[in-house]
Amino acid sequence: MAPGSATAGSSGQGAKKRKADAPAPNARSDNFAQKRSKVHIARNIPAQPADAALKDGELDLQAFVAAHEFEIRSLEQSMATSKAVGSSRAFQKVPRGLRRRTASHNPKRVPRRLRSRAQKEMNEDNTPKQEKRKAALEKSKENGQEGRPEGELAVVGRAPRPKIRRNEFNEPPKPMAKFRKRQLNKTWLPTHAWHAKRARMTEPLNPLWRFAIPLTPNEKICRPTHRAQGDRGTVVWEMSYMSTIGLYGNPVGIERVLKRVGVVQDSCWNEKGRKWRLGTRSWTGILSRKSSIGRQVIGPGTVLWNPESSTQAEVQEPQKKQRQVFLRIHPSAFLELFNELLQLIKQENPRPYIEDLRFEIGSIELTGPGSTEALLSVLTPYPSKDKEKDQHTELFRGLAGLSNAATLPAGSVLGFPVQDPRLRYPPRRLDVPDDADAQLQLLEKIAAWPAEEDLLPYAIFDRDARHRASQLPSQKNVDRRKTKKTPGSLLKPTADDPPIPITLLASRTGTLTQTQGTWTLLAPWKCIQPIWYSLVHYPLSSGGNPRFAGMDEIRQVAFERGQPWFPGDFPGTAAGAEWELEERRKRKAAWERRPKSKRVAWESLDLGGGRKGEVGDGFASNFELLFKSTKARRSSRKKSEDAMDIDQDESTQKDSFKQLLEMPRPTTIPRNALVTVRITLLSRGVVTSCARIYRLPPPPTVIPPSSEAEVPATIPPESSSHSSLPRDIRSQWLARVPSSTTPKSKASKSSKPRDLDSLKRVLALELISKPTPYSSEPANQSDMNGHPLVPNAEDLIGFVTTGSFSLSEGHGMAIGSIAAEKVLDGIEQDPKQGRLCIVRNAGESCRKNGGSLIAYFHQLPASSVAFTSQTTLSRYHATEGCARGFCTACGSWLFWRREDAGTISMSVGTLDQEVLKRWGKLLSHAETHLWCEDEIEGATDHLRGDKWKQDSEGEGAERID
Repeated sequence: MAPGSATAGSSGQGAKKRKADAPAPNARSDNFAQKRSKVHIARNIPAQPADAALKDGELDLQAFVAAHEFEIRSLEQSMATSKAVGSSRAFQKVPRGLRRRTASHNPKRVPRRLRSRAQKEMNEDNTPKQEKRKAALEKSKENGQEGRPEGELAVVGRAPRPKIRRNEFNEPPKPMAKFRKRQLNKTWLPTHAWHAKRARMTEPLNPLWRFAIPLTPNEKICRPTHRAQGDRGTVVWEMSYMSTIGLYGNPVGIERVLKRVGVVQDSCWNEKGRKWRLGTRSWTGILSRKSSIGRQVIGPGTVLWNPESSTQAEVQEPQKKQRQVFLRIHPSAFLELFNELLQLIKQENPRPYIEDLRFEIGSIELTGPGSTEALLSVLTPYPSKDKEKDQHTELFRGLAGLSNAATLPAGSVLGFPVQDPRLRYPPRRLDVPDDADAQLQLLEKIAAWPAEEDLLPYAIFDRDARHRASQLPSQKNVDRRKTKKTPGSLLKPTADDPPIPITLLASRTGTLTQTQGTWTLLAPWKCIQPIWYSLVHYPLSSGGNPRFAGMDEIRQVAFERGQPWFPGDFPGTAAGAEWELEERRKRKAAWERRPKSKRVAWESLDLGGGRKGEVGDGFASNFELLFKSTKARRSSRKKSEDAMDIDQDESTQKDSFKQLLEMPRPTTIPRNALVTVRITLLSRGVVTSCARIYRLPPPPTVIPPSSEAEVPATIPPESSSHSSLPRDIRSQWLARVPSSTTPKSKASKSSKPRDLDSLKRVLALELISKPTPYSSEPANQSDMNGHPLVPNAEDLIGFVTTGSFSLSEGHGMAIGSIAAEKVLDGIEQDPKQGRLCIVRNAGESCRKNGGSLIAYFHQLPASSVAFTSQTTLSRYHATEGCARGFCTACGSWLFWRREDAGTISMSVGTLDQEVLKRWGKLLSHAETHLWCEDEIEGATDHLRGDKWKQDSEGEGAERID
């Protein structure tokens, strides 16, 4: 390490598990000693003494060979026991992606090849086993079968078709008896048993939106998800918790209902929306409802029409026509939309009706370059009796080689029946053509996209078709049919294999040209599981299998693509407000669990300019505080108006006045309107949730020149809100904006002196120059150690809802919400500067680090130094008894300290450049140099002052002469 410089300054159930008696207080040490002795014995190789091979001084060949045989057998036995003594238990040998929660007490939770070993270990260790829950049920079944006469067959009937109530909520599917108690307050997804072993699920007593949802896989998947969703591979999600509402009735009444829930774009109801109304396109946008204060956003939703059948198209009377529409929305906004639709359909005549299809239709989402390939391999179209093939089936089969679903027409829809994927399990790798002719045919098909030809209604809208698809044969039946076939052969669908109606939606989830599209697969609820098993086991041509992900990865992908995630990034909605309140509770609980020395002291946070304390609640995105300040400013503005104020008389020409009258009336901004924005950082750093977003402070008031020469113009006093801030704070922040449009000239780089003599002359001039007089003003008044001060609370415009380092952009990025009223005037005056904002993390105020070749410190009493932010402070212990402090936000080296000493060495690099220039001569001539045990010839051997081998105090302090 380079030498530094310093300047002088101021039990009940546990008893059943083991055979031994209750352990003593020092049982832990005794058990550890027994384990050590066991390992020692296992690794000790017994051998016979060499004297046994000698008889009367002569070598006894038979005894010599026997001794060697004993040593070899001992060596083999020791190798086996040494390997076994340190091995893990059978329940720890499960695959990496599976969970290990209950396998230690249930042998059935481990793979089949390890069950006998697990049973043996449990018997030897006396581990309590999990009792069978169905023992009594199986016994009663056996007793019932004994009384049945031989040859009599039991009658097995089909499950009745579930009833779907109109205009009411429907019940979730009835679970199996052994799982019924676990689903009292929630519903399992079709793939819950698969996800529960491989992912972290929501808490059993705290589900999300009454569903048990996978949050994230057990394995680390952040970077693999980033690569799979954009570069190579595919990511797949189980999205059956998304809510589906069916709207049925007359087309005119459906159109009026859809317009009242926010589908008011002209492109939906004119000629441009003809394909959407036909059913070959889907619409995705923001749904809203009418309220007393204007339109209230419900959330993003998807609307899909069912194509008309030939019989319906022939009906001439418009009153007798019937159409079907699916509305898909997030479960957090389902109740709000359902209640709004109930009110709207009551206003129509003839009255349409709605159905709750949450547990009738499931969904799977895929994204990534390999998503189309995986779907083509898993989804095999059901063979049709008619010779004419379905147009959508042909379109789907012709997508081989497609690597991005976003290249298809926006909102494309394909609907056709498929076979049971279990008949062709395991899925085979698809041969993707890579020649130029195949790519040209694919491009021609995408350009034409004749999805409207020979259009048929989608079977997924048919209730009977969904019920027939739910009656799939059992897995045992499929396995029995496979045993009668040769290994590797595929099963052909029979009359017992019903077709599965599916619908594929292709969507574009990003604004960039290279952003991957997303496939959404809609299928009956009970058909999701077999489709899922085949998808996650498909061998991609790029290598590996599709990666499954959870809700956290949905947020990650949306964030990297610059899209807001519902409901977390929509605080203006009812679902978003509820999510924010729950996040506040979690942050506060985590803050309270930390010790007081590690908590952020919100009330003592120094914002500079004499301001203390965090703005609002540090745990929350205080939008209520934001609009409260706006309301207070309005009231103060009204109070400041005086009856004696003189109104300026403004005149307008007659022609201009007529033009203003003929102009369309501008749309007024609703009160307390929030706008979701994407924030790109212009410098280094990472933004976190609850960060404060400020607008640029207004420029200082320009004083007109005085008309009287004897009375000079004076600067009017600032308002109370700006009195503590410097007048040039706006220019300070604008000076930090990098000039990306202005290229750096090469002459400026070469003009700097680089030779040693020039550098010495520059350094000599700096040393003999007159030091800048010390400022008498308090610290952090004009800046925060080189950083401009953040504006006041009146310039607060919003909060960050999601912020992190973006792997796709290579720098920090954030999604936030801002008050539209506060930024509109600035954007209208200057569109470029009006889009600039200042972002500060909650509870943080970072310093700037200068840095140098040799580390310079100031020694201060440790009691005189206090760090305001403990969350960004990290200590590194490279030497025992010593600690170095770093800032985790910017990486600055802050201090060095010996733990048994009463002083702390603060890094000079953490001071501002102005301070370094002011005290450069003093800092360049240090009196004491620490850690000089490794001197560098020509660099550190000429330093003047006392040199110490390590530290100048404490044990082992040694001076170097």
